[in-house]
Amino acid sequence: MSEGKRNPGVAGLVTRSAMGGVLMGLANLVPGISGGTMLVASGIYTHFITAIAEVTTLKFRFRSLLVLGSVVLAALLAIVLLAGPVKNLVLEQRWVMYSLFIGLTLGGVPIVKKMLGKVTVSAWCGAVVGFAVMALLAIAQQSRPEGGNEQASFIMLLIAGIAGASAMILPGVSGGYLLLVLGVYVPILSGIDALKEALRAGSLSAAQEPLINVCLPVGIGVIVGVVGVSNLLRWLLKRFEKATLGVLLGLLIGAVVGLWPFQETVSEDATAFFTPSVLQVFGAMGLIVGGFVVTQVVAKLGKA
Repeated sequence: MSEGKRNPGVAGLVTRSAMGGVLMGLANLVPGISGGTMLVASGIYTHFITAIAEVTTLKFRFRSLLVLGSVVLAALLAIVLLAGPVKNLVLEQRWVMYSLFIGLTLGGVPIVKKMLGKVTVSAWCGAVVGFAVMALLAIAQQSRPEGGNEQASFIMLLIAGIAGASAMILPGVSGGYLLLVLGVYVPILSGIDALKEALRAGSLSAAQEPLINVCLPVGIGVIVGVVGVSNLLRWLLKRFEKATLGVLLGLLIGAVVGLWPFQETVSEDATAFFTPSVLQVFGAMGLIVGGFVVTQVVAKLGKA
């Protein structure tokens, strides 16, 4: 599995890693977009997986450290700066954002398909399994449509961190989507936004609560999840490449199931479906196409 045979130079590697990091950070804030897919699109996915696997097994190569540092710093910056605005957009313009998310997600399908190459029986079986998993998650999310209460337990936030880490690694799995299913989407984004505002105001006392109650458990979960999932995925790709990529493709396509755009925010923690106008239908179609094109453009830039 590879985005390309050749290795980019240091400048290209840093640029590509930073671009992938920003997109991954944004992806982990919004339901429907996979951080792993954005890394694939930016052409840095296999470099990132290799870097994590090497660092967690105490192999400290310069290129791996460079990739990991660039992706992580760019992702953290995007998350801190965009958590508040993205949460507000999802709450206030849900049909617009979900339409865009569908396009961005579907844009990753040809990328993963190219990585897969010839489709085998094991790849088909893997794709069916992956699709079924995402469909079940969609059903679970519909049975529990709330984004989460303002308070969430330490354990739930820890699990959310692990789920978010999985989304960073697995193309097709959306971190924000899993957070919605777990009911901790709003608490986490609210906590990050509160920390940002406290730091901006220079109030360490105000920063203490979101830092300890939200960022700490989520951060621990992310570290545990990244280490475990990256090494597991690397092992699976070495031994069962076609089946594993088939699962990833199924996850990617299945992610769209839970992103029906025509739903509106009833309250901060509940949504309801509505009948769209003709203008909204065509607007959604345009946004889907636009999102698809954006992912393809990012993929082209990643190969440059």
